[in-house]
Amino acid sequence: MQEQITRAAQMIRDADALLITAGAGMGVDSGLPDFRGKDGFWNAYPALGNAGLDFRDVASPYLLRRDPALGWGFYGHRLKLYRETQPHAGFALLQAWARRMKRGAFVVTSNVDGQFQKAGYAPERVCEIHGSLHHLQCDRNCTGLIWSADEFSPQVDEVNCRLLNEPPRCGRCGELARPNVLMFDDWNWISERTDAQRRRWNDWLKGVQRPVVIELGAGLAIPSIRHITARVCNTTGAQAIRINPVAPEIDLRMGVGLQIGALAALQAIAQALGEAWRLSFRLGARGGEA
Repeated sequence: MQEQITRAAQMIRDADALLITAGAGMGVDSGLPDFRGKDGFWNAYPALGNAGLDFRDVASPYLLRRDPALGWGFYGHRLKLYRETQPHAGFALLQAWARRMKRGAFVVTSNVDGQFQKAGYAPERVCEIHGSLHHLQCDRNCTGLIWSADEFSPQVDEVNCRLLNEPPRCGRCGELARPNVLMFDDWNWISERTDAQRRRWNDWLKGVQRPVVIELGAGLAIPSIRHITARVCNTTGAQAIRINPVAPEIDLRMGVGLQIGALAALQAIAQALGEAWRLSFRLGARGGEA
């Protein structure tokens, strides 16, 4: 694997911009659950496994309406977990590399956990293609508004995955509020916040000349992020570094694959980048906006 790591480091050295495309595997090293497959999901939420419910059943607007205590037990637990989780050191490594690049970094992620913003990335440089659990909307979409979830403090019976306090409500009509995330079979997601993020990402991409894409923990079950990586490489000529311990395969003309976890891969690349880059990371040298 050392040859691939060396190549990845050279791709980063040659780039004037860093596009970070991240899936669920990015958060595993921070201690977030891995939902890959029913076993991973049921290990995280055994009560749902006992009820025979899988991720698609629970991440559904229909379940949230039918049983708000169960639906918000699931989403409330995740929201609390995301608020308590500290991003791992790999987030800072990516920021340090971006600071050496003329155009800095932009993040495109399918994660709804807000970990990049928590790690210090500028919110205007993050695109959350499936929305954010830190934001709410009316389930009826009475006004099209999206608002912060900061005032909602979920109290969850983790054994039974049920919300103990009142679920959030729409301040306009009083109906149930839901996370502003794209669920399965979801026709009522308000996408305006994500649409604005996409426009900023597209504007940023127009100004880069030699981008490198670092894709982290993007699986095959819901391949949205992998498709984005491929599209950017095909349209801009960018090279990609695919980091995935399960499915690292990539067209060699497009880039390099590393069959390893996110944090370990980023630390190995940092070692290969050499002392000058490590020194700039320690001193906080800035050359672009991350």
